[in-house]
Order: sequence, then structure tokens, then C-alpha cells
Amino acid sequence: MNIVVCVKQVPGTNEVKMNEETNTIIREGMEAIINPFDTYAVEEGVRLKEQTDGKVTAISMGIPSVADLLKETIGLGVDEAVLLSDRTFAGADSLATSYALAKGIEKIGGVDLIICGKQATDGDTAQVGPSLAEKLGIPHTTYVKKIEEISEGYIRCERMTDDGYEVIEMTLPAVITVVKEINEPRLPSMKGMMRAKKAVVQV
Repeated sequence: MNIVVCVKQVPGTNEVKMNEETNTIIREGMEAIINPFDTYAVEEGVRLKEQTDGKVTAISMGIPSVADLLKETIGLGVDEAVLLSDRTFAGADSLATSYALAKGIEKIGGVDLIICGKQATDGDTAQVGPSLAEKLGIPHTTYVKKIEEISEGYIRCERMTDDGYEVIEMTLPAVITVVKEINEPRLPSMKGMMRAKKAVVQV
């Protein structure tokens, strides 16, 4: 099972300032963290890797320093990390972001499942996961709270709704976005932290 987890760097504060000329977030001097919803995606990816004896790759689009955050995912059990970074990505909206991620995932190749957090705390659009699936031409479902079964070419999961949940079955490859009810993210082990320190993020 070849799994890709999408990770985004977001400001570690609610006091976000905008550049009025470029209409982008001013990130200088601001603590950066992994988007909290993406930590559940990372955890689910690592759990599935352990269950299926598979491989999990974290991918992100951002500035060069995002490589350090991607190393954190390696400390949590991710096997490899890929950073898409270019000045032309500055100010990208969800459409441009999903396009770039789709091209990166196509280059990785042979992916069975792509997992995203349900949304980013700095944008709250919840559009990247579904848009990514559309760009790749594969099925998707959102707000997944449980993966009931996954096997070669097939996944069945529970999707949260306002009234309870739906059971969704899809062929693989596919994209899912997950909610915090799906798991409890782990802390990095000492072995994981040592591995992360030595890791090289592919840019």
C-alpha cells in the first residue's frame, strides 16, 4: 500500500496579518506549525502503513523552511517527505495548490491512497482534497471518521454527516479528507526523532 499524506504549514497563532499589496499572509517572525487537521492525516497514514506493510510519503507545497516541518512527520513514522517549492507558488489559492500537489503526486507515482486533513486553519476552505482528486481523476470522500476496511483496490470508510455518518465504498486510488475523530495522533519516539534529524527531504 503506497500512501501519500498532504501536509500544510500554517501560522501557530490566530493573530494573522495580511500583506495588503499581495493579499498573502505575512509569515516573517511568525511561529509555523503543521496544520492541526493534517496531524490526524499523518497518524492515519502511519497506522495504515503499519497494518498493510506499506509506505507513506508526506508532501507539502511551500517555502524552503517547510522542509523542517516535513522532517517532523518522519519522526512520527512517515517514510519519505517531498517538498514542492518555487517562488511562482507564492500566493497560490486552493486551485493552484491542488494542481501543484497533483503534479507532485503523479511524479511520485503508484499511489493507492491520498490522505488530507479536512481543512487548513489559515484558510478554512476545505477545497484542496476534493480539488486534488478532480485533478488526478480519482474518487474522493470528505470528513472521514473511520476506515472500516482497506485492501488492494478498495476502501470502505465512515463519513461524518450532520445526522450521523454514511458508509462510503470506493475503488483505489482515491483521496480522503479526515476529521479529528478518526484517531489520536502519536508523539515522536526518540528513535523517530533521531531518524528525522538525519532525514533528507526531497525538494
